[in-house]
Amino acid sequence: MLRIKLFQSKISQRMILSFLFVSFFSISVLGLYLLNFFYQDNLQKQTAELIRNAKIAEILLADELSTPSSAERSIRLEQKIHTINAETALRLTLINDSGVVLADSSEPAESLDNHMMRPEIQGALNHTESSSIRYSDTLKENMLYAAIPVYNEQNELLGIIRTASSLTPVEAAYDATRRTLLIALAAAVLLALCVSTLLARRQLQPIQQMTEDALAISHGNLQKRLHIHTHDELELLAQTINHLTSNLAQKIHEAASAAHQQSLILKNMDNGVLLLNARGSILTANKKARELFQLTAAHLGKTSIHALGSTLLSTSAQHAAQQKESMTRTFSLSTPTGAKTFSIFFAPFPEKDEQLVLCVFHDISLLQELSHRQTEFVSNAAHELATPLTSISGFAETLLDDDFSQPELSRKFIGTIYKEAQRMSRLIKELLQLARLDQSEYQQQLSLAKLEAQIFPALVQHKLQAQTSKKKQQVRLAVSPSAKGAFLKANEDLFLQLFINLTENASKYTPENGQITLSCSADKDSVFFLVKDTGIGIAANDLPFIFDRFYRSDKARSRASGGNGLGLSLVQFLVGLFDGKISVKSKLQEGTEFLLQFPRIN
Repeated sequence: MLRIKLFQSKISQRMILSFLFVSFFSISVLGLYLLNFFYQDNLQKQTAELIRNAKIAEILLADELSTPSSAERSIRLEQKIHTINAETALRLTLINDSGVVLADSSEPAESLDNHMMRPEIQGALNHTESSSIRYSDTLKENMLYAAIPVYNEQNELLGIIRTASSLTPVEAAYDATRRTLLIALAAAVLLALCVSTLLARRQLQPIQQMTEDALAISHGNLQKRLHIHTHDELELLAQTINHLTSNLAQKIHEAASAAHQQSLILKNMDNGVLLLNARGSILTANKKARELFQLTAAHLGKTSIHALGSTLLSTSAQHAAQQKESMTRTFSLSTPTGAKTFSIFFAPFPEKDEQLVLCVFHDISLLQELSHRQTEFVSNAAHELATPLTSISGFAETLLDDDFSQPELSRKFIGTIYKEAQRMSRLIKELLQLARLDQSEYQQQLSLAKLEAQIFPALVQHKLQAQTSKKKQQVRLAVSPSAKGAFLKANEDLFLQLFINLTENASKYTPENGQITLSCSADKDSVFFLVKDTGIGIAANDLPFIFDRFYRSDKARSRASGGNGLGLSLVQFLVGLFDGKISVKSKLQEGTEFLLQFPRIN
């Protein structure tokens, strides 16, 4: 059973805090008023006392003030002021009508500034008693000043008598009163806390009972009813909850039906899922389907499935609904990302009032593309193998019927058979190598090492010396100083092979006495290799396809030179395997250059 602790209840917290706030605010306002009243009362009393003492000093100093100014008068004024100060402990200051200090009980008169602009002096000059409070730089404390004008019998201003006293006693009384009020405030707050706690506890009991009953209802006990008799809004709320509970069973049934529909979608989140009615209208769609066909909430219930790009979709859905049997169909549909091929599963879904159809869209575009590529690859491979086999078979058949009466001709036939067999062997070797490199397991096991870039042009030149010397071709090495100390990460054998493939191609399609350039350079991020020749070049319309498997720009010439259309494809694959990039530029009858770029490592 749920038990709400008093101080954990937000209602109790609000009640207690509200009560405390009202109590604290009321007592604080009253306390501040009383504190200010007592302070002002003490201040007024002290001011009146200062003015009274000033008037007494006026009587005592009247004779001296009436005499003409002289050094003797100044001495007598100083003496009398000090005498009065000794008897009253008040600070006395005598000031003339120009603000000049004539005598002071605390400081020599000549050391004090002109007092004309002091508030109490200005008030006295206006023929009134005046007072002010300010901090005394001389005494380093707050002081209360009172000043009165002194007149002779002719009503002429003789000077101003100012009395001053420290406010320390008044401030001490103020602090004492404040401490008393704070203690009273704390006691009042404590009392208010106790009273508010008792009131909150009484209010919390019916709320706690209501909470327990409501939780029982939320846990499935729909027979539970709230019995609250407080004759207030809580009782009305309890009656409302009881009414809602009586209708909850029907709402639960409706929610279960909707949840069942949603569960079908959630179970197929990997593919696009649509739920259709018998007319083919889209009722619901999962996230994947909305992304594939750009469906929004506005389309649901209004858009037919044939709007996705094929009327056969709607026909297939209706057929599945009518026959009450599942079926799978393949359709090519246009999507925002391009044309795609889907294998679509239609499943009838019986509902209470109507027949629904569940459609699951499985994207098989990639599988079809892979299948097409595989078929094309097999076809090309078969064609490439069939050509040398035909030559071998034909010349072998001729040799079977030959009496070897013409040794030179027979030798030529045997040479052709050998040449075609070698070409077939190279083709099979490269096919097997491509197949092996395509395997992720092989790539993972492939050992990579730190290779020095500048050594490879010389290695390639040495490997192809026989081929280039035969055609009297010049191989020029151009290793930039920037390549010194430049390293890259690759498999040494495969890295050397891709350069040999490029250089062999350059030699094949470069006429005698031509030139092949192998260069190497580097910057802070990359290592660059350039393979350039002065050969026959490649047509502009053939350049985009030269890395495709089995593609040859001039098939007759390529076959005559021993090419099979896999060399450049293998080169591009190896470059990508080592995180590199390859680009090509070429002009017919001028030559071709391949630029390779690889990441530089330290």
